[in-house]
Amino acid sequence: MAVRPEEIASIIRQQIEQFGAQVAAVDVGTVVEAGDGIARVHGLQGCMYDEILQFPNDIMGLSLNLEEDTVGAIILGDYTEISEGDEVRATGRIVEVPVGDALIGRVVDPLGNPLDGKGPVPHDKTRPVERIAPGVVHRKGVDTPVQTGIKAIDSMIPLGRGQRELIIGDRSTGKSAIAIDTIINQKGGDLICIYAAIGQKTSKVAQVVATLEQHGAMEHTIVVAANASDPAALQYLAPYAACAMGEEFMEQGRDALVVYDDLSKHAWSYRQMSLLLRRPPGREAYPGDIFYLHSRLLERAAKLAPEYGGGSLTALPIIETQAGDISAYIPTNVISITDGQIYLEADLFNAGIRPAVNVGLSVSRVGGAAQTRAMRQVAARLRLDLAQFRELQAFAQFGTAELDVATRRQLERGQRLTEVLKQLQHVPMPLHQQVEILYAAVNGYLDDVAVAKVQPLAISFHRFMETNHPDIGKDIDDQKQITPETEDKLKAAIAEFKESAPLLE
Repeated sequence: MAVRPEEIASIIRQQIEQFGAQVAAVDVGTVVEAGDGIARVHGLQGCMYDEILQFPNDIMGLSLNLEEDTVGAIILGDYTEISEGDEVRATGRIVEVPVGDALIGRVVDPLGNPLDGKGPVPHDKTRPVERIAPGVVHRKGVDTPVQTGIKAIDSMIPLGRGQRELIIGDRSTGKSAIAIDTIINQKGGDLICIYAAIGQKTSKVAQVVATLEQHGAMEHTIVVAANASDPAALQYLAPYAACAMGEEFMEQGRDALVVYDDLSKHAWSYRQMSLLLRRPPGREAYPGDIFYLHSRLLERAAKLAPEYGGGSLTALPIIETQAGDISAYIPTNVISITDGQIYLEADLFNAGIRPAVNVGLSVSRVGGAAQTRAMRQVAARLRLDLAQFRELQAFAQFGTAELDVATRRQLERGQRLTEVLKQLQHVPMPLHQQVEILYAAVNGYLDDVAVAKVQPLAISFHRFMETNHPDIGKDIDDQKQITPETEDKLKAAIAEFKESAPLLE
């Protein structure tokens, strides 16, 4: 066989080019146990906590247990394709997520992969999903409101930017509805919203996205979805990924709101992973660090001081209770971490009082400092009046014949206030409309209206004010308070409305 000189020359040239090539050292291990979404890997000597591991077939894993001889990892994909003896490589990268404005309007998984069929998400920056919360020096007191557009919340349980307010209640009591209405109410504002759906049915997530699109709210919203059919590892990562996306906006000096729906399922997914990784179980089979799981997440919500950018990250975690038991393990943990809770009661919901907020058990520990002065002026007595009404109502149901006039009047006022605070889903109300109707209710202008007619009258009143006296609403929005001049105008407008409208007795 003849050997051509040009072939020999090309081989020599190729070997010369490859001489001196960089040799890369890769930390490689072997799977010694696999199944149920976890893998135990032997040989990864330099592996870090939360490091991304590369399994065969382009499947990624996440190191959680760093033991003497092995690493316990959770699988972020189809674990059925991983078997004993497979080679695993350490990537040297801590788990991170894409961040930035390109995510707004998109539906992504906790790793930033698109789920909405609109193509890849362009990004030039990523952030680790885990990060230490801002310290005391970096923070500032909460002083700016988050308007939810829900009368019962803005008046009695107000939210501030940088606050952590828990929404808690049984299944199907309207927890997600409050969060979604809050997101819808930010349309046209400067608050970027992130909705983290943790362990929800895919159909429910699709329904939420459709609702947000229908009301034009996806223009300022990111949806991070780890559905019920996804691995527990992705459900565990979802809230941290959503928080990292929100932190990026906070550090740019902007305001963000993140909804965790819901942290009960997040705790379940973490318990599942921990038990499979053979961590010691504690109360209700949760691992010992279950409190830290949520505290390190919720502490990242903050209002930054002006010298650190002045941005904010507000957290609305949701917890589902079983039969109204707010003293269970996970609910009490999260109540102790947050700055207050909105407690939704199944009995109120079934009685047609929606949102079904229990005024006695709900509280906002910092929101009052962030409430607009106009709302404080009309709502100062509202919470106390309603709480007293609920107490009186419990006694009065045994018979009203012996009740004195003052008690009967208080009961009737309470019934009208309850009617005024009822609100349809996905119809958030601007601040000035809330202030106008609450002013009328608290000051007794609705006392002569039949209880059944209060809601139709309120709708007519808003229409009348927008048509005939838009200047009053503008004054309230601009000045954020009810000045004596505005109050005189408002009284005159209410009197004019009551003369023009049938009294609906």
